[in-house]
Formats: sequence, structure tokens, C-alpha cells
Amino acid sequence: MMDTAKLEAVLRRLPGFEALTGCERLSAGASRETYRLGVVIDGAARTLALRRAPGEGHSAMGAGPGLNVEAKLFSAAKAAGVPGPEVLLVLQPEDELGSGFAMDWISGETLGGKIVRSPELEGARRSLARRCGQILARLHSVDVQAAGLGDPLESFTPEHIVRKTHAAYLELNTPQPMIDFTALWLLKNLPAERPLTLVHGDFRNGNLIVEPNEGVVAVLDWELAHIGDPMRDLGWLMTRSWRFGATAKAVGGFGEPDDLFAGYESVSRHKIDRKAVHFWEVFGSFWWAVGTLSMAQSFRNGSEPSVERPAIGRRSSECQIDCVNMLIPGWARRPTSASDSSGELPTRAELLSGVRDFLRSEAEAGQKGRSQFLSRVSANAVDIVLREMSFGPDANAWEAQGLSAILKTSGGLAEMRARLCAAMRAGDIDLKRPDLHACLRDSVFAQVMIDQPGYAGALECAAAT
Repeated sequence: MMDTAKLEAVLRRLPGFEALTGCERLSAGASRETYRLGVVIDGAARTLALRRAPGEGHSAMGAGPGLNVEAKLFSAAKAAGVPGPEVLLVLQPEDELGSGFAMDWISGETLGGKIVRSPELEGARRSLARRCGQILARLHSVDVQAAGLGDPLESFTPEHIVRKTHAAYLELNTPQPMIDFTALWLLKNLPAERPLTLVHGDFRNGNLIVEPNEGVVAVLDWELAHIGDPMRDLGWLMTRSWRFGATAKAVGGFGEPDDLFAGYESVSRHKIDRKAVHFWEVFGSFWWAVGTLSMAQSFRNGSEPSVERPAIGRRSSECQIDCVNMLIPGWARRPTSASDSSGELPTRAELLSGVRDFLRSEAEAGQKGRSQFLSRVSANAVDIVLREMSFGPDANAWEAQGLSAILKTSGGLAEMRARLCAAMRAGDIDLKRPDLHACLRDSVFAQVMIDQPGYAGALECAAAT
């Protein structure tokens, strides 16, 4: 919870500040807190944005630069021609509010689904991919040393970031064969070396503010910025998780790659390495598959008790099915539904259905803002449990059968998953084996049908069945 008395005392450092009139936490932002602040400055009502983390300001996705450095990144990018807000105030340790900064509020649309579908943004979408390419070229031109960012920002080669991400996954101790398979593919297909630049790290639909007349008016959320391969930002913008169901448009669900690349080349004067962009697109799904599991782990260890965290963890299967579709596309087996034959009245499914319906109707309707959002997340979580009760037994049975045939051994499902992952990492299994591909497709498809059956990647895989 935000201590508004302390916040108001901090805001008095702003010239002309008179009063804090509102403080609302927004639902967006799974790893940082974002607040909309109403203030009075020089007698006029204004709206500000506050980015905050209760602790040191590191992202749940890794250490990152921290929010104090993120404030510097906003300023350096703005000086290079990247649209964004002006940072007005940076929180200090003595403020006792954690790490963060206040900045101008910029109006526009940030919700990815609305950006790809809203009729009001139809005109903006026509040039949005090209505009993103131009912005990324300017972002990559930032002189990090001159901006005082050389020391705070980490530097990653492609191999380093793949191994770092894979190591983070191994620490979770939750064997996911498709994640290991994708990591090995990435290490065998590393892009050509090129000069490293400032990389945003999370430049995607959902981290942009888009306005009907001007297009992109701000680039947000610099918490994953680093020094690395500039092609990573282009591949991340094309990562399938951030198309919001608009699969026909590879760039953020709103544009075409040729337009993105043309915009980039028109400003940077450097030719796009399309093979590298594809590598980073695959990496994007791999990285987010691990990232979602990391967020679930923060719930499991008690550091982030929100219901949002375990729900996000179940999104790993979405990213894994995207890796399946990009690396080993083909037919996947659909799990069958099991009936609840316990004879209980009411059944487990009926009890859970009642909870879900309450959350979707009365609880959600009686809330607003983040509370309404969390009611929706809770209802979705109950739906996942219901689907797992229905499809899980069949899916687990034939996954175990497939793993047993590949490993030529038997055991519990979790044990055999771990054995397969270890065998792939050791090079004891040929990654081109058709039966391995079939087992991976089947198991990941079954999981995403439990977690999110309407996800575009699941529908793409289902179309092949």
C-alpha cells in the first residue's frame, strides 16, 4: 500500500506543488507498480505518473538497472529523439517509499489489445510499424557513456543472455523439456557478432503509448535495458506473445516486418539482419517462458503473494507453444475430457464453477481498478483448475507414455521430464528425432489447452491437427 502522507511530503519538492488530490494504482505492470497521481501545481490540476518498487527497484525478471537508472534512461532516450515523458522527481532512500520516480502523465492508449483493434487507432496503425523502426534506430544511437549509463547497465552478448536465461530456468527446478529444447536450438543458431548498443529489452506493444493523430507518443518501462545486440529489440517487438491475438500482423499485432525494417534502416543507415531478428523472436518466447515461471516462483517463496503471480506462471505454456510452432511445427494430439464420476453432490467441478461465476459477476462488478482486475484473474485461475481436472488425466497419461518410449524407462511424470531435459542437455538424445518432436508438441499443446485454450499459438497448432 502507498503511504500517501509520505508521498505528499516528497512531492513538495516539485516547484509550485500545493496538494496531492488522488493516488490510484493501475492494474498494468506485473513486476513494477504504476500509479496515477492527481496534484495541484501553481493552482492548476495536473496528472502525474509514479513508477515505484517497494524495495530496491529491481524487476522480478532479474536485477535490471533499477528504477533510479530507469529515470536516467527516460531522459537520455528523450534527448535522442525517443518520445517519452519528462522525469520530474526521483525518490530518495530517506523518502521511505522504496525506489521510483514521478513523471509527466502522457495520455493515449497503452493496452495492447486495444492498440491492435480499436477503430480510433486505425489510422495510426497504418504507419505504426515504420514509426517503431525509426524510434528503435534513435534509441540504439544513444551514447551510453555520455549519458552516464555505461557503468550501471549490464552488457550481454547473445550467447551470454541465452545461457543466463537458461541458468535462471534451471534454478527454478521445474523441468520443462520444450524450454531446454529451445535453449539448445538458440545456442546452435547464435547470430553474427555486431557492435553492441543500448537495448530497451521490453520494446513491445503494451509498453507504448499510442495516440490517434501522432502514433507513438511515449516508450515506457525501461526496467530491462542493457547493452546488447540491437536486433533483440526488433525481434522482441515481433514476439508472438505481444501480438494480442492479431496473428496476421507479425509486428506487435499491428504491422508488417518490411515496414518495421524500412523505418529502422531509414534512420540508422544499417541493413537489418533478418536471420538475427528471427533468432531474437524465438529467444523472446523462450525468455518469457522462463520469465513467467520466475514470477510464479516469487509467489511460491512468499515474496509476492498476489494471485496475479501464479496465474502469470501458467502463461509459460503459451510461450512454449509459440516455440513449438516456430521450431517443430506439425500435428499435435488433442487431450480428451474426463468426466467427474465421483457421485458427489455437488461435484468438485460444480463447486469451483460456482466460485468462478461469483468472481466473474458479483465480485468483479462490485470492484474497480486493480481490485476488479484481480477478480478477473482469480476467475481465470479457477477456469484453469477446472480444465486441468478435465483434460489433465488423459494428457499426463500419454505424455508419460511418450517419455517412457523415448527414454526406454518408466517412472513418475515429473521424474521422466527431468530425465529428458538432462539427456538433451548432455547431448544423449538427437534433437532431430521425430518421436521427440511429437512428444514435445503433444505435451505443450495439451498444457496450453488447459492454461489458455483461446491463445493464438494454441489455435495455430490445433489447425494442424
